[in-house]
Amino acid sequence: MRKEPTLRIPLGILGLLAALMVYGGLIARYLAPLIQDWPALAQTPVYIVLGVIWLLPLRGFVLWMETGRWR
Repeated sequence: MRKEPTLRIPLGILGLLAALMVYGGLIARYLAPLIQDWPALAQTPVYIVLGVIWLLPLRGFVLWMETGRWR
């Protein structure tokens, strides 16, 4: 375990927050208008999948924040 704090943790959190804002903005700008006329039950699986996709890069962010390496 690390004894002293590093700057990677706050930078990683800010980077993750920025990436999520860009991802959400892209979804809201380009995908939402395409599926807005669909019934709610058809939209639900799309938004569930999109809500899980953002977790894919999360492992890389956490590894980098803790160790300084992406892998």
